[in-house]
Amino acid sequence: MSSFNEKQGDAEGRIAAEAAVAPAYPQLRLDRAALESNIRVMARWCRERGVELAPHVKTTMSEPIIARQLAAGATGVTVATVDQVAAALGWGHRNVLVANEIVDRLGLTRVRAWLLQDAGREIRCFVDSAAGVAAAAEIFDAHAGAVLEVLIDVGTPGGRTGVRTLDEALALAERVRAAPGLRLVGVAGYEGVVPNSREKSTVAAVDRHCRLVRDVYLAAASFFETPAPVYSMGGSAFPDRVVEVLPGEDQVPGTRVLLRSGCYVTHDHGTYAGVSQVSGLTPALTVRGAVLSVPEEGMAVVGAGKRDLPYDAGLPVFLAARTADGDVKPGATAVVRSLFDHHAVLTGAGGLDVGDTVDFGISHPCSAFDRWPDYVVTDGDGNDVDVWHTDFHRSSLTQP
Repeated sequence: MSSFNEKQGDAEGRIAAEAAVAPAYPQLRLDRAALESNIRVMARWCRERGVELAPHVKTTMSEPIIARQLAAGATGVTVATVDQVAAALGWGHRNVLVANEIVDRLGLTRVRAWLLQDAGREIRCFVDSAAGVAAAAEIFDAHAGAVLEVLIDVGTPGGRTGVRTLDEALALAERVRAAPGLRLVGVAGYEGVVPNSREKSTVAAVDRHCRLVRDVYLAAASFFETPAPVYSMGGSAFPDRVVEVLPGEDQVPGTRVLLRSGCYVTHDHGTYAGVSQVSGLTPALTVRGAVLSVPEEGMAVVGAGKRDLPYDAGLPVFLAARTADGDVKPGATAVVRSLFDHHAVLTGAGGLDVGDTVDFGISHPCSAFDRWPDYVVTDGDGNDVDVWHTDFHRSSLTQP
């Protein structure tokens, strides 16, 4: 009897210890070894090509990951919103690029306050219109006590933000130069608003955009008000095309080429696995869920759905299954047919039983992390070693 009680106590202690470390299923799971390898691979890739990296941290919004990116040589961070600026400043980062327009009074006022708090901070953003310049100039006027450094945003037809032509860009550069509280420090583009494929037509469109951004940068150089102007491009799908079309130091002295790639840090099993030309990146993210039901032959339902799994760039893929005790089931097979809020319906299912766990590979990391306030960190052997957190919902009232 005592032996049974001891065994039961040991089992309960093990379960309690596991529960203290890992959230219940479903779980977002990060392979730390793959993550750190990806960070090293991209850092080396940038060094070999003489470009800087300011990773777009909206991919993860997770401080332990971002700290590793900076430690590997990244020269700053890129964000998309003013609240994300607050998070980055709260983590102690001082060089922040907002790869977006800021046109609302509240957002601009907050940025001005942060710059006034610490003269050593560098917070820059994009502009693409006379209205945007006017909005920024109203807050950063000659008496504001702080200057807003901006980059001209160059876009693509049918894409998103950004001027579409060289003439528009030069007219905007003149407006920025005439605004006392603004300072033009560079030009930026985004080559990612195209289908993520290596079709010839797609690559040709990427190359056209890169050439336009370079032409704008060279033509606007006389308006730059910095000894180190920035030529910035973003995206994780085509950095290899970006570095083929760069302005030279001999053309604009002091030029800093700044890439904003973000998804490389975890890579994926879908979009970027199929398009990235950066050799050596490996998928670092999975989602694990429990098999809840096997209602029909060849069908299984897993407790992970749209609230847990990204699906904007393709359905997740079945990777592996385990028993409830963690033993791998090598013969298990399945294909994700559809997702509901908290259920994934699998077809072609074989070797799956209620209580098993299933690991899914995901496509597009930017649509994964934002679903998870906490996620499980594993070692290279898949053992749970920690729980890390994301910070997508920092209060807009937070003051770094």
